[in-house]
Amino acid sequence: MGCDRHDSYAVSIRCMALLSGLLLMFTLFGARAEGLQAGMAAPGFNLTDQYGKPHTLEDYRGRWLVLYFYPKDDTPGCTTEACAFRDDVRRLRQMHVALLGISLDSVDSHRRFAEKYGLPFPLLADAHGETAKAYGALWSLGPLRFARRQTFIIDPQGRVAHIYRSVKPENHSDEVIRDLAALGADDRPPHY
Repeated sequence: MGCDRHDSYAVSIRCMALLSGLLLMFTLFGARAEGLQAGMAAPGFNLTDQYGKPHTLEDYRGRWLVLYFYPKDDTPGCTTEACAFRDDVRRLRQMHVALLGISLDSVDSHRRFAEKYGLPFPLLADAHGETAKAYGALWSLGPLRFARRQTFIIDPQGRVAHIYRSVKPENHSDEVIRDLAALGADDRPPHY
């Protein structure tokens, strides 16, 4: 049985699909812009929250800050992660830790998401992806762009204290709280 032109074409299509899938996997999970490391100064930002209030890194100088990047409002993993942080926000506040969520979604999308799930912390709109890019959390492929699910603990001096490049939404809040305690964030008021 010989190979005809249709068989070659089908093999070519399958090979292209396989190569495209591998390229996508490499893009998603492989080569990440991980230049930012613990101990480095945290990149500044100036972003607006779900109520139109601006937030900058300088606003949080003198206290611990958790920046968590997430892909999309009101999606299953992002909702699980946000609700876990919501449920633990009291403990974070007792530790004098500020919490900010960041995605490329709009201020209006953030407002609907926060209201739907009773999220008592700011969600910042990084519509152009500049902050996500500065933190190495921006994923893009052609017109598709979103923030990768990554978290950064920033110390009171504005330096990156810990980076989570791989996050499981179900237990991430607990993990962050344990690591904050290990880093020295506790129930005592911050020193200014």
